[in-house]
Amino acid sequence: MDAAITLMGCRIDNLSMEETLGRIEGFIRSGKPHQHVVVNVDKLVKAGRDPELRRIINACALVNVDGMPVVWASRLLGKPLKERVAGVDLFEALMRRAGERGWRVFLLGARAEVVAAVAETYRRRYPQLVVAGWRDGYWQDEAEEAAVAEQVRASGADLLFVAIGSPKKEQFLGRWQETMRIPFAMGVGGTFDVAIGRVKRAPRWMQRAGLEWFYRFLQEPRRMFRRYFIEDMAFVWLLAKEFAHARRH
Repeated sequence: MDAAITLMGCRIDNLSMEETLGRIEGFIRSGKPHQHVVVNVDKLVKAGRDPELRRIINACALVNVDGMPVVWASRLLGKPLKERVAGVDLFEALMRRAGERGWRVFLLGARAEVVAAVAETYRRRYPQLVVAGWRDGYWQDEAEEAAVAEQVRASGADLLFVAIGSPKKEQFLGRWQETMRIPFAMGVGGTFDVAIGRVKRAPRWMQRAGLEWFYRFLQEPRRMFRRYFIEDMAFVWLLAKEFAHARRH
């Protein structure tokens, strides 16, 4: 098994995209439930403030890095991660592979018309793809949430993609993965909007330069300003603290 690193209290698997896909294939073959999470600047900041979120991340079977600033931070701290494994790219690769391998997928999250459009888009793109079910990401109480988990379990899906915000999606999977018994469950945030073209992906050069977040901000400035320019600024302090600790030891 490839080495993992610990960054700001969170374990991150040091895997390339291809190694990640190979690990996931093994999960699906096993038939046992596995939870996946990607960490970026925002997730590390939230985990720094929320011990329960940090516990869920560290209990996941697979943790990828999605965010060039986190990759750069790992290099600065002398424990370099191989590459960024973007959640959007992993979702796309897994949908394609699901069509090829006959894996059943369940799409959970976003508004009803968005998730239905995602199902239709990928059925057209990969005609062999089996969409075991889909549902929007809105429910009122614990009883309804339990019904959602039962719907996913009854679908017999191999892959579950959860397009809900953080930390709600991590908490949902942490609570219900043992019930749902999905071999690979992954939170995908705003990926459904990107998948159907409602939100445009940054140009490749901006992705490589670590500016994808800024491109997102330009598309939704009022919604994203607080996250990127207020809440996520704590990442600089966390990095400085970790760097100082590394220097002392």
